[in-house]
Amino acid sequence: MTSQQELRWSRLRVGITVVVAAIALAVLIILMGSSTGLFTKKVHLYTYFNNAQGIRDGAAVRLEGVDIGNVTKVEVVPRAALPVKVEMKVTTKYQGGVRTDSVASLETAGVLGDTFVDIDSSNKHGEPAANYSTLPSQDKPGIQDVVRSTQTTIDNVNVLLKRLDTIVGTIESGQGSIGKIINDPALFDNANATLNKLQLIADEIQNGKGSIGKLLSSDEMYNKINGSIDRANKMLDDVEAGQGTLGKLVKDPSLYNNANATIAKANTLMEDVNNGKGTLGLIARDQAFAKKVNDTMTRVQNIADRLDAGEGSAGKLLKDPALYNDADQMLVESRNLIVAIRQNPKKYLSIKLHIF
Repeated sequence: MTSQQELRWSRLRVGITVVVAAIALAVLIILMGSSTGLFTKKVHLYTYFNNAQGIRDGAAVRLEGVDIGNVTKVEVVPRAALPVKVEMKVTTKYQGGVRTDSVASLETAGVLGDTFVDIDSSNKHGEPAANYSTLPSQDKPGIQDVVRSTQTTIDNVNVLLKRLDTIVGTIESGQGSIGKIINDPALFDNANATLNKLQLIADEIQNGKGSIGKLLSSDEMYNKINGSIDRANKMLDDVEAGQGTLGKLVKDPSLYNNANATIAKANTLMEDVNNGKGTLGLIARDQAFAKKVNDTMTRVQNIADRLDAGEGSAGKLLKDPALYNDADQMLVESRNLIVAIRQNPKKYLSIKLHIF
């Protein structure tokens, strides 16, 4: 039978064992929850955010994806712009990689993972961050923002689906152009009839009927076209050889020379006219001669006007009908006299001698 002292000693050993196990467990939990060693030197850094986005004490602090420390405290401070203050501990081993212009942001490990602080020092050239330095921050859309935007997208999709359902219902009821196309049997019958007619036309063309059918099936049409092409080629050959009127027009240089000489003469004539030479030149350049021509044309116009008015002998000759009638009467009587002389010349051509 155990004594009371042994019982107490056993209880003491159990208590010591439990305390040691608890301390070991606590240390193990701290070591597992911390990204750095328990006894390594650390520097304190601060940053501020507009929203905590679920960041908690003990969350990881990462530099370019590498764990360099932990979040030690998250609190709301009376700061107008960025009210969430995050305090971090970073091992001095990575202190040189954290710059004063490095940007801190809140990231999420996966879709539903824990939130951590990510420090971006790429292309940063500031001084290494000292103890109790404040890093600038950058707010990024969190999972809640993504959910809100997704919800908006889902709402828009629901509205679109309702509209599509309405459109499909309208089509199924035979309303609108598409509904009539799908549900109206008359359209199918018309399309079927059109296809049958097209098939009939295709059969007639294949059998050589009609103009298109003869064009596709008859060798005569091909021979005629081929002959026409041959004749056209022969004409082009004759033109190329300088034969015929068109060939001479294209190939004979004398036509060009004659045209060139004619143009040269025309240019000379125009120069003479411009210089006042010859009749045309005098007409074009000599004002006195032009005035004489103008006066002569004016007189001729006056004479023509007087003749047209019946003035003078020539005017009366043109306008007086009495003169025309007398002349006509004289011609008629002369013609009658000649006829009478021919019929009885003795009557008019007898010679009588009278002796005094």
